[in-house]
Amino acid sequence: MLYSIFATIFRYMKPLAIIPARFGSSRLEGKPLMDILGKPMIQRVYEQTIKAIPDAFVATDDERIKQAVTEFGGNVVMTSVDHQNGSTRCLEAYEKIVAKLGTSFDVIVNVQGDEPMLEPNQLLELIAPFERQDVRMSTLVTTVSSPEDLFNESEAFVVLDKNMRALYFSRSVIPHIRGIHKMHWLEHHTFYKHVGLYAYTHEALKSFAELPLSTLERMESLEQNRWIENGNSIHVELTGYDSIPVDTIDDLERVRTLLAQKENA
Repeated sequence: MLYSIFATIFRYMKPLAIIPARFGSSRLEGKPLMDILGKPMIQRVYEQTIKAIPDAFVATDDERIKQAVTEFGGNVVMTSVDHQNGSTRCLEAYEKIVAKLGTSFDVIVNVQGDEPMLEPNQLLELIAPFERQDVRMSTLVTTVSSPEDLFNESEAFVVLDKNMRALYFSRSVIPHIRGIHKMHWLEHHTFYKHVGLYAYTHEALKSFAELPLSTLERMESLEQNRWIENGNSIHVELTGYDSIPVDTIDDLERVRTLLAQKENA
């Protein structure tokens, strides 16, 4: 059903998906190439991505990742080793892809390379707001459903205004409910955790990449705060699909188990 709804959007909106992938990682080096039921993780991300956005490229600075993508028949573009974040890598990749293909795109989608359980519908939800001319950047959130999520230090949380624009992103649970134990917070408020997917217009991505590191970005180690701190808005869409980013061996084993169950169902 969702695909038929978005077929109308694709008639006049041309999206490009870019999947940044680095070999180096402080917690799990080489994770794009780690095996998940017979396929490297980056292949699973790519295959899920093209179900929603056929124009997709992996952006990497590593020849091993480039070779793996080439071997499974994916599109890949080499980028500089000097990027400090995925946004600047996306910008370089976009400019190289446009030069190679000789065409531009209306929306650039930054797909995380460590999300092998990505749902294609999430990408469609992400680009839907660009029907509106005032939307320059969008991202996704999902509601927190269990108290355990509130204690998960790997999560990032966000508070929204009444127009579904992000007010602030934090590694801490926000808002804080004073006088009530955290185990009971879900009884009093709906909390949102961030799903690390972004979409931008080319103009917004270029502006974002050129902004200097901001104070709130540095404190939280969340680059999206740079955009907000400089007076810009991020439109937020609520998705019903949760996310399982692979940051540790435990995450990898969990994903392997869940995908095995899904494929054997």
